[in-house]
Amino acid sequence: MTSIGIIGAGNIGAAFARALARNGIAATIANSRGPESLSGLAAELAPHISAGTIQAAAQADIVLIAVPWSKLQAALSGLPHWGGRIVIDANNPIEAPLFKPAELNGRLSTEIVTGLVPGARVVKAFNHLSPALVAADPRAEGGERVLFYSGDDAAAKAGVAALIGRLGFAGIDLGPISIGGKLTQFPGGALPAINFVKFA
Repeated sequence: MTSIGIIGAGNIGAAFARALARNGIAATIANSRGPESLSGLAAELAPHISAGTIQAAAQADIVLIAVPWSKLQAALSGLPHWGGRIVIDANNPIEAPLFKPAELNGRLSTEIVTGLVPGARVVKAFNHLSPALVAADPRAEGGERVLFYSGDDAAAKAGVAALIGRLGFAGIDLGPISIGGKLTQFPGGALPAINFVKFA
């Protein structure tokens, strides 16, 4: 059984947790303020979602990371080598209240995230839809809501694709990070905030 961790309990992390809980999938969610600060969310999503430390969430087989961009490095510092485990990069290089794009110096945001999780196999996903759509029933307008993903490791992408399918979304592989990461990066990419639905 694949274990799942979530680092970051803001809009995206909580929406992902709700999608997991709706489908009876267990996970550990963590933030910088400690498990006690997540007691309300854990109670809402019990018994599937439990609150834990960042260190505990980071030990899972698949770890979704969705942290305010300016706090990302601090949140991930001090964690052990990732040892080939899968990291889902759901981060966007922008944050409230100013929503001013971060300076990436020509790099993709996922390239920067990859540098913060040494040894991880990184897949970009869950960042391009609004949190409300991630948390909602993906069966929409007679079809399945689309979730794009991209990555440079085929096996890691297959693992994330399987999870996307279990959540009821239509997963679409956009290829390597250099292509898919650019298309779904927010701001700047062509695909964020568009609600695509796939019809059989």
